[in-house]
Amino acid sequence: MAEIKDPENTIIMETTKGKVVIQLLPDLAPGHVARIKELAREGAYDGVVFHRVIEDFMAQTGDVKFGKTGGKDFNPARAGMGGSEKPDLKAEFSNMSHVRGTCSMARSQNPNSANSQFFICFTDAPWLNRQYSVWGQVIEGMDNVDKIERGEPVRNPDTITSFKVAADV
Repeated sequence: MAEIKDPENTIIMETTKGKVVIQLLPDLAPGHVARIKELAREGAYDGVVFHRVIEDFMAQTGDVKFGKTGGKDFNPARAGMGGSEKPDLKAEFSNMSHVRGTCSMARSQNPNSANSQFFICFTDAPWLNRQYSVWGQVIEGMDNVDKIERGEPVRNPDTITSFKVAADV
């Protein structure tokens, strides 16, 4: 198990495929890290499906409106179209490369439209560099991310069963 050096800036994500530990990068994307932790502490990500999972690219999740199983607005056909009720975030692009295990915010064409959805890269994706806000890196459990059910949309999606700041566990 990876040693957690900074529990306040580490996420422990339990999925239907197993545990994933994410090191947050507040120096790189302070606004995005704050939002991820805020949503984590509200339990917003618990039960959210991985709605878009592309082989050799990435696994996307985090639609807390339409993608949250058991939520009042849960709609698998619309998963990926929603976010939280919080305002969209200003882009925090950096020189950090999108490599295997990178956690980055999903957004629309508008660079300042990231809200709650994010993706985890399966492989290096250099064309995303300086286009999306990188906020974390998987430090343990990438083998579990690799097992997530593929699809666009995913027919039988895996879910985040628990998404917690390590300091709160």
